[in-house]
Amino acid sequence: MIFLTIGTHEPFERLIRAVDDWCASRGTGAQVFGQITEPKPGAWRPQHFDWVARLAPLDHEQRCKSARLIVSHAGMGSILTALQYSKPIVIMPRRGHLLETRNDHQFTTVRMLGGRPGIHVADDETQLGPVLDRVLAESGGPQADPIPALADSRFTDALRAFLTGQIVDRK
Repeated sequence: MIFLTIGTHEPFERLIRAVDDWCASRGTGAQVFGQITEPKPGAWRPQHFDWVARLAPLDHEQRCKSARLIVSHAGMGSILTALQYSKPIVIMPRRGHLLETRNDHQFTTVRMLGGRPGIHVADDETQLGPVLDRVLAESGGPQADPIPALADSRFTDALRAFLTGQIVDRK
C-alpha cells in the first residue's frame, strides 16, 4: 500500500490532485490510501484512490507501518515517522507563494533532506509521477536505518540543562 498523508492542519490540493492523476494514468488507485483533511467546498476530491479526512492516531500509525511507500508534504512529523519505521518517503513541499503555507520552510526542508537514504523529493506536481515511478521501481534499494521513537537521554538531559540554565557535564 502507498500511504498519502498531508498532515492535519492545512489542505494540500496540489499534492492530492497530482497523486490522483498519477493513479488514473497508471491504474494504481487500488494501491493508494490517503489521509487528506476535509476538502473545502469546491476543492478537489480524489476520484482514483480511497481516502479519509482524518485517521485516529493508532490507525495512522498502522498505515505508516504497513505502507510500502509514504507520500507526504515536507512536514517533519511525516518525515520522522517514515524514518522511524524505515519506510521510503516521497515529499513535495507546500509553497508560500502559492499560499499553501505561510512561507517556504518546507522548500528549505526538501533542500536539506533530499538525497538522504529513503527520502525522495518531488519539487512540484510535475515531478511527482516520475519520482513515484522511480522509487517504486527501485523498491528494496537503500533505506535509512530506523530511528528511535524517543531522543537519546544524553540529548534530552543536555537540552533540559540548557533550558534550565544548569551546567552540563560533557563527558
